[in-house]
Amino acid sequence: MVVPLQMGWRHLLFENWPVDPAVLEPHLPRNLTVDEHDGRGWLSVVPFTNVAVRPQGCPRRLGVRLPEINLRTYVRRDGEPAVYFFSLDAQGIASVLGARLFHHLPYYYARIALESRGGRVRFSSRRKHPGARPAVYEATYRPTGEPISAPDDPLARFLVERYRFYTEAPDGTLRQTRVDHEPWTLYPAAADVETNTILRANGFEIPESEPVYYYSPGLDVQAARSESA
Repeated sequence: MVVPLQMGWRHLLFENWPVDPAVLEPHLPRNLTVDEHDGRGWLSVVPFTNVAVRPQGCPRRLGVRLPEINLRTYVRRDGEPAVYFFSLDAQGIASVLGARLFHHLPYYYARIALESRGGRVRFSSRRKHPGARPAVYEATYRPTGEPISAPDDPLARFLVERYRFYTEAPDGTLRQTRVDHEPWTLYPAAADVETNTILRANGFEIPESEPVYYYSPGLDVQAARSESA
């Protein structure tokens, strides 16, 4: 990453499946290990929108909006918990190219629509990146129940209270980025997922178990420069 970035993450759905750690291990760089909760690894699909994406210090009004969906898992390196991204699909062509070139993130250009109305979020993404495997995700989701302070809930804390992510650069080197934000507030969520081929596009089958859903209205984030790990 050339400069630190500031942004907001809004209208997030966390769609989470427990999986056998052996399913994840072949897909990770050798310096990362699967992080487990109750003996299971986890895969998560996360649709949302970025708002006010801008270099650190720039006025918020100059930021751009960037709807996105990513597929991620949870890893450790030297005992520290982190996130590892398998893919990130986003709307803006320039942002996707910049993220690939400077951030070493596996971004793909997609046509994405997100609409929030009456407490429900409608999200639709279709990958259009030249030469990439097709990936489609269509869902409607909403919060249910009472808010959850993520640090106080063991599974929620495992899934979202992570402040570093890793990526693998095209030359095979491992990169890391520090992410800072306030602790998450989540809600139990209901989701009607009509289409999800993002897992298959990354070499995974959709697990047979029912996913665990969380919703968050969002929070503000600062991402540091990408560094060699």
